[in-house]
Amino acid sequence: MPKSMMVRYRTTPEAAEENQRLVEAVYRELNADDPGGFRYATFRLADGVTFVHLVAYDSEDDNPLQRSAAFKEFQQDFASRAVESPEFTDVTLVGEYSPSVAG
Repeated sequence: MPKSMMVRYRTTPEAAEENQRLVEAVYRELNADDPGGFRYATFRLADGVTFVHLVAYDSEDDNPLQRSAAFKEFQQDFASRAVESPEFTDVTLVGEYSPSVAG
């Protein structure tokens, strides 16, 4: 059964750029590995310190992030970058629009 969730947290102002750098490294690894059956998006809100991650994967038992070296590095010092514990919320996809890329 597919699993979808939203994770939201705030970093310290001093750690926001480093947090973004670590998140971008996760995306570089995912693009190289292409785990399939997986959708992931990260947003940095206008305040500059709040991050929202949206993740959906096909199998509840197989989250590709758990196999990611870059994600492990992101998690390693997370507590020192964050000003609050992350808030995890299960979500249900109602609709999605992605324009096809013509080329």
